[in-house]
Amino acid sequence: MGFVSPAADPVTEKPSRRDQILAAAAELFARHGFHGVGIDDIGSAVGISGPALYRHFRSKDAMLGEMLTSISEVLLDGGQARTGLDRAARDTLLELVRFQVDFALDNPALITVQERNLGNLTDPDRRKVRGLQRRYVELWVEAIRAAVPDLGEPTARAAAHAVFGLINSTPHSRHLDRAQMADLLTGMALAALVHSPN
Repeated sequence: MGFVSPAADPVTEKPSRRDQILAAAAELFARHGFHGVGIDDIGSAVGISGPALYRHFRSKDAMLGEMLTSISEVLLDGGQARTGLDRAARDTLLELVRFQVDFALDNPALITVQERNLGNLTDPDRRKVRGLQRRYVELWVEAIRAAVPDLGEPTARAAAHAVFGLINSTPHSRHLDRAQMADLLTGMALAALVHSPN
């Protein structure tokens, strides 16, 4: 799994050591929980000593903060890129759904960390992540209401969160291959949104 916000070396195309650490930490946090993982565990996963991690991050809390902030920024940037174009409202909604599905299927560990560890962030990091998440949700609410004009704002907001739950709960499924899972999730999400009751 590649980390979602790598500043990859332009020559080697390999993620930086910092991004390798974040990717390894995401896998470990998803598997064992934030409190179940120590600095030595993360260091071992990337082939360095635990204390050597402090050259890259001041603490495990800082690592989690950067990880969850990065996820939220990637989602918001991707959402903005897909809603800022001049096209039919339902096409915009389709692009948002596809984007969220791809993110969830390609980054299952990050989805798990995001869902389980917001409460482990420091207060400043939590406020920043919450703010980014609210802006991402607003993109969805606007896109849903544009595609389904008679849908009220509270229903559109509830529908957006329900679809996030649908999409984000399934990346670990082993019943279908990736392409089949993407098609299934996209179809289910669109059916739920477009046919949402008033």
